[in-house]
Amino acid sequence: MSLNGKIAQTDGSVHWLEAIPNPDKLDYGYATFNEGIDTTIQGYSTYAQILGWDIPFPYPTTKNYVLTRKQDLEKTAHVEFVTENHLSFIQQLKEGEGKDIWLIGGGQINTLLLNAGLIDEIQVFAMPIVLSEGIELFELLPKETVLRLIDSKTYSTGVVELKYGLD
Repeated sequence: MSLNGKIAQTDGSVHWLEAIPNPDKLDYGYATFNEGIDTTIQGYSTYAQILGWDIPFPYPTTKNYVLTRKQDLEKTAHVEFVTENHLSFIQQLKEGEGKDIWLIGGGQINTLLLNAGLIDEIQVFAMPIVLSEGIELFELLPKETVLRLIDSKTYSTGVVELKYGLD
């Protein structure tokens, strides 16, 4: 996210991330993180944005769910669409066997699951950039939620990783 809490520009673009110098090509722990997950959850706008990158689907080895209100979407080779009972679906996923679940976003889904108490941990990377407009990490009206700092890490690029637990 940007330093002022934006996860994307208003149009969903994340091209601003390319403005952050990364001469050492740090992956900020992504490879290790990715080994610990077997499921992703994202909203339809986030999914559509990823498809617009014109790259192979970036999460081919995980089970991927897209939460949406759109009906009649066909399951793809990589994605299953969840069109109703989103919260009970997520609760069932959490109760099932497996590795961690990665909530990719966006802001509306983040708020929905935060308000429902379905997020156990928040890991964000504060990028050294301020965006004038964009999609907030938590859109709409998130409940006031106290977080417990688990860990923080600073990178030479100016990026700060923050990991919080929710009690």
